Amino acid sequence: MIVGGVLSPLENVLTEVLIWLHETAGLTWAWSIVALTVIVRMLLVPVAVRQIHSMQSLQIHAPEMKALQQRYKADRQKQSEELMKFYKENKINPYASCLPIVFQIPIFIGLFFVLRDFKKEIFCNATLGGDKFCDTVNGTLVVLPDFQARLEWISLVNITEPTKDAWGPVLIVVYVISQLTSTWLMSTSMQSQAQRIMIMVLPIVFLPFILGFPSGLMIYWLTTNLWTTGQGIITRRLMPKPAVPPKRTSRTPPKDTGESQSAASSSEPHDGGGSTRSGPPRRVKRKRSGRTRR
Repeated sequence: MIVGGVLSPLENVLTEVLIWLHETAGLTWAWSIVALTVIVRMLLVPVAVRQIHSMQSLQIHAPEMKALQQRYKADRQKQSEELMKFYKENKINPYASCLPIVFQIPIFIGLFFVLRDFKKEIFCNATLGGDKFCDTVNGTLVVLPDFQARLEWISLVNITEPTKDAWGPVLIVVYVISQLTSTWLMSTSMQSQAQRIMIMVLPIVFLPFILGFPSGLMIYWLTTNLWTTGQGIITRRLMPKPAVPPKRTSRTPPKDTGESQSAASSSEPHDGGGSTRSGPPRRVKRKRSGRTRR
């Protein structure tokens, strides 16, 4: 596959990391996947912090953006131009909230290819004291019973088997709950109800596709969802929200113009001698007319 060829370097890195965690760190294969997930998420912490700052900024400026959308609702092109100007003036990156997911997608796909042939390419090629873990029965490569537990995760699932097998449905239920929770934390800045509903329904829509995924891949995604949920709760409590700036739009005149106008209006008139008169205003007496009333 083209995707597999492009991600081959990433697959090799993931394979080497998993082997190192298993052989050097002494973790089982399933817990090596969990440790790999933690390593990946730790590397993405700076991106996640930027994501949260961007979401907070979007929440703060949401009323102003909504006003712009209402003002130019009849002209979509003008609306987009004004929103782009508004983002630039207020240093908002509306796409920053998608960065953690974008970075994780290649890792998710690469790990899928690693686990798809994991039993054949990695597990059965390893030896322990000269003993092989697998044997060929009727032309099919099978794992010997004594080493079957090495592929299991807390005696529930086999990381090379489809998620729908054994206790895999339990993982699916936990996955859906964790995905909805992490998605809800990410969607709090969305003002459109349709956007919130769509992003909350996506985990349910993906269920038929993930049933055939290896259980190890589900362990990875479940771990990353739990990390996202905990990270969202902790960072929102510890990270201060950015200060609310003065409400400005792309149509707001520069500050120096307003200041010059106020300075001009507050200046006092000058007399003929070029000096400025101070003190109370001068009272002018009206002259009486020379005519007398008869």
